[in-house]
Amino acid sequence: MKKEIITIAGGIGSGKSSTADNVARVLGFGRFSSGDFMRQAAVDLGMTLNELSIQAETDKSVDEKIDEQVRKAGEMTRVVIDSRLAFHWIPESFKIYLDLPPEISKSRILNNLKENKLRRESEESLTEEEIFQKITRRLESEKKRYKEMYNLDHTDKNNFDLVIDTDKNNLNQVVNIIVEAYKKWLEQ
Repeated sequence: MKKEIITIAGGIGSGKSSTADNVARVLGFGRFSSGDFMRQAAVDLGMTLNELSIQAETDKSVDEKIDEQVRKAGEMTRVVIDSRLAFHWIPESFKIYLDLPPEISKSRILNNLKENKLRRESEESLTEEEIFQKITRRLESEKKRYKEMYNLDHTDKNNFDLVIDTDKNNLNQVVNIIVEAYKKWLEQ
């Protein structure tokens, strides 16, 4: 049974949050971000996002808390969820993967740090090279944790209904592609 839920996963800096915000606005849906939840947890603990990610490698409760929040969001209807694992926890959702190589995402993240207070507080990076190193480390950490915990590769594009290259499509194009594909998916 299909749910009126769109889950958006993807590479670090691929535009998950911006895309989810805009898709939710266009469709009149609610919104949940596990990334914001994790960033706030890092800030509350006086850590950076990377430090919390490293802690999560030995402290499963970090991921378990996030997963619990995602599953709760999955009980809602008419919601857009951006989360690395929402596609797994909410299999009856319309599952999207936003693809962007880390070499490109580092500059997007640097620009976002200037505009986003929560991201700035949870990610202490000043240069593109520092950001590249941190996102590479974070991706490795996530892949390791999710493989160990769930035997899951969250970057395997076969897990998704729709894969979009956000380097070749701007935000408006990505939103339009998702909304159109989602409506067709609902009709199937």
